[in-house]
Amino acid sequence: MPPLQSPSPRVGEQRKTAQDRLIVALDFPTQKEALGLADHLHGSCKWFKVGLELYLASGNSILEELRKRGYSVFLDLKLHDIPNTVAAAVKTVSTMGASLLTLHAAGGPAMLTAAAEAAASVPGAPRLLAVTVLTSMDDGQLKSTGVSSSAPVQVLRLAQLARAAGISGLVCSAQEIRLLRGELGPEPVLVTPGIRPAGAAINDQKRIATPAVAIADGASMLVVGRPITQAPDPAAAANSILAEIESAS
Repeated sequence: MPPLQSPSPRVGEQRKTAQDRLIVALDFPTQKEALGLADHLHGSCKWFKVGLELYLASGNSILEELRKRGYSVFLDLKLHDIPNTVAAAVKTVSTMGASLLTLHAAGGPAMLTAAAEAAASVPGAPRLLAVTVLTSMDDGQLKSTGVSSSAPVQVLRLAQLARAAGISGLVCSAQEIRLLRGELGPEPVLVTPGIRPAGAAINDQKRIATPAVAIADGASMLVVGRPITQAPDPAAAANSILAEIESAS
């Protein structure tokens, strides 16, 4: 078993403020819209997620602009390919300034190990987060892909696989946080999407929770998109979530 990837100095295990625990998802089709929202949230939010849609539209430019503004970047590309390709991608991303990078745990032990070794070999590499089961998936969706296990069982299986391969961070829904904390302890960074404040629209998410519940259950960081980005007043929505995180910490 390879050694676990060392924690990035930009991502400490102990979250000291609510701002350190909230990642706003910039799920926009253009860099202009994404930076406009980031600028609107200046002073409230420190972390922003760049996903596949925005990265394909803007490339490395969006990462550079966010870093120039002093923000930390979560690059959510969910890498899933042969080990050599993923390892090379990890090394390439290490030059971009992202602090967090996702890859699919379902890529298997060889891919995960290659990614962990690549990250460990490059100064400034982002912390790797293994995605377990997407929050848009439920037991029925899993079954349709040939996975007979329930979502929690599959999440734990993939989390243990990723940890054994040297990946120290995980992405899981709020419904599996307690399970993973109980089985894996306090060490893994658990990043949790599918966060919905009380009364917010669920949209395409299946396994969700409020910010307070996710934090109380042991989440390290929360990813919030539409409840902030589509709110009439995004800054007010972000500040409300920050207050909820603070109250639950």
